[in-house]
Amino acid sequence: MNRHTRGFSLVELMITVAVIAILAAVAVPAYRQYVMRASRTDATAALLRLASAQERFYLQNNRYADDGEMADAPPAGLGITGTERGMYALAIDSEDLAVGYVATATAIDGEGQSADTDCVEFSVDQQGLRRAEDSGGTATTDHCWR
Repeated sequence: MNRHTRGFSLVELMITVAVIAILAAVAVPAYRQYVMRASRTDATAALLRLASAQERFYLQNNRYADDGEMADAPPAGLGITGTERGMYALAIDSEDLAVGYVATATAIDGEGQSADTDCVEFSVDQQGLRRAEDSGGTATTDHCWR
């Protein structure tokens, strides 16, 4: 008598579960790294928008805007309240607004990007020079601004 059994044995099921677990163990960290790298554009895009708005502000006022004028409604200020997804805090650091500025975007603690220790702070200045630093303060510009 030939009997055809239907279904899976416990061993076959456990092998399948083990294969899926191995694939997930490899895929999830790789996906998390990809998401962090893609989310860096939240900071870079906001800084480039801020730099462009600073140049427009400078043409109208013969000086750059400071932090207090960042959230004001245009044309009185830059009209930029933060990054698009809110993962970074924006700030303008300047000693002499008639000469220049440094705009920075720093990862906010508790948000998704706070775990990205490779690119914690981004900055751009009035000359368009881009910089980035990791959590230890080491320059990581080439890695972060790509």
